Amino acid sequence: MTAGPAGTLLAILMLVAVLLIVFGVRMIARGERRNGSLMLLCAVVMMGNVAIWTV
Repeated sequence: MTAGPAGTLLAILMLVAVLLIVFGVRMIARGERRNGSLMLLCAVVMMGNVAIWTV
């Protein structure tokens, strides 16, 4: 487990990734496929980075 400022930053990154997923799906549902899929891709990259830094 990462403590201190690094742990806080990783937690914030995960919260932002969840928000990107939610709003990316909403954008795809509204018909903006390109922007929504880019948001989903960004969320996957962010979660991958968090996974790398925590292992």
